[in-house]
Amino acid sequence: MTDGAMLAEELIRYAKKFLHLKDIDEVYTRNLLLREFGVGAPYKGDEDLSYVENLTVPDILIDKIADFAKENGLVSEGEEGLFAAHIFGLLTPIPSAINAEFYDIASRDGIKAACDYFYDICVKNNYIQKTAIDKNLKWEYADGDNVLEITINLSKPEKDNKEIAKLLTKPAAGAKYPECALCKENEGYMGSLTHPARSNLRTVSLKMGGEDWFVQYSPYAYYNEHCIAISKKHTPMRVYAGTPDKLFDFVDVFPNYFIGSNAALPIVGGSILNHEHYQGGEHILPMRRSGVAVPLHSDKYPGIHGGILNWYNSAIRLQCSSRAELAAAAAEIIEAWQNYTDESVGIYAQTDGVPHNTLSPIAYMCDGEYTMDMILRNNITTEEYPDGVFHAHPQYFNIKKEGIGLIEAMGLFILPGRLKRQTAEIEKILCGERPYNEEELSSPDCDLFVHRDMIAKLKAENPDVKDRDVAAQKVRDYINKVCAEILDCTAVFKRTAEGRQAFENFMSSVGFDAIK
Repeated sequence: MTDGAMLAEELIRYAKKFLHLKDIDEVYTRNLLLREFGVGAPYKGDEDLSYVENLTVPDILIDKIADFAKENGLVSEGEEGLFAAHIFGLLTPIPSAINAEFYDIASRDGIKAACDYFYDICVKNNYIQKTAIDKNLKWEYADGDNVLEITINLSKPEKDNKEIAKLLTKPAAGAKYPECALCKENEGYMGSLTHPARSNLRTVSLKMGGEDWFVQYSPYAYYNEHCIAISKKHTPMRVYAGTPDKLFDFVDVFPNYFIGSNAALPIVGGSILNHEHYQGGEHILPMRRSGVAVPLHSDKYPGIHGGILNWYNSAIRLQCSSRAELAAAAAEIIEAWQNYTDESVGIYAQTDGVPHNTLSPIAYMCDGEYTMDMILRNNITTEEYPDGVFHAHPQYFNIKKEGIGLIEAMGLFILPGRLKRQTAEIEKILCGERPYNEEELSSPDCDLFVHRDMIAKLKAENPDVKDRDVAAQKVRDYINKVCAEILDCTAVFKRTAEGRQAFENFMSSVGFDAIK
């Protein structure tokens, strides 16, 4: 049985070491914990509890809280995680203290030190579940001049485009609180069996575009210091002429981070379209390392340099020492693209009044200059491609069916966790450890049914593989190429002579001409 008084003392020591609990607040916090645990008096034993000061993550303490809650009937079945998050919420500085300390550190020691403070708290209070994230499988794929980053995500479920699209048309929930997973009202919210625990969530407030926004770290953390900037208002995603200035407002506060907007339409957007937000962080995603393939020049914006990127999808990079000049140019491109049609390459701005063109703008500082990357997107569907013409095509759905949002469009693939299990079995088939049974694979009840064509192709191309490690590499090579081909699918202007000319024609229409 877990000793509640001892557990309270362990948590106090942990909070003093890692969560900035002040001596003056120690007695008060101990009494809060004792009440939560239903314990009448503090720990009086002499057991050495100093081990907690060497923890890098609070997993042991989380487990102890969950065990104690179950043993003493403090929660119903399945609510142990909510209770543990609640306890760590009590141990975490309140939002006003977080904000005051963050901006004090930023003014005194710089924004990097402030982010280090904030990020460390979010790891140490278990909002960022680092242990679960570290289990994700990760590797890189060198493909010519570009390198893709690929992960098999074991901590977040796969989503369907049709379900994501429903969020935009879903009626107001009325009594639902918080309205969605991004709302400010999540900060400190206990959660439920249908809403994740947010008692230990903390945010930093800032102004963007003259509006109230806030920044938090992502609990899924696809890359280092993965943050989300979120509007305080529950308002739908949009990309419009004012977006560049909002992004640059963020960059002015966080010059150490990039910030980007998901495209604001289903299929090409992110997983949450009913609440305006951007994603950013410290990590340099693969697209940012790509070079310029076609330099561009504008007489209207002479201070800007950049061009069409040497990248899979249709991306532009513009750089300028003047924020105002770059924001104006980006705004003009955004508005022009939303109304641009080129039937020769299958681009339609709208059909029957339904808009199809949108884009993902990404802002950051590079060598002292404001930088804006823009990925052109289009979500049109056809009978042949009901899930999207510029979306992953059906032959790739076994690897990735979910929409290609900002992060993946920039070259970091987040593949579904099921692939860890399924690829292990495919490797066995490829090297002969498991029989290759076409009839079995043709049954929809078979876990490998979605991979039947992939398996047939791998078997035909590699009939003599006997070694498991070789088989694993063959499977990984297949996945690597699929990821690159999916990005090619998302390109509105294909990487062909015809596509490149059409891309240059669009840029010329907004006053940016190719430098020959």
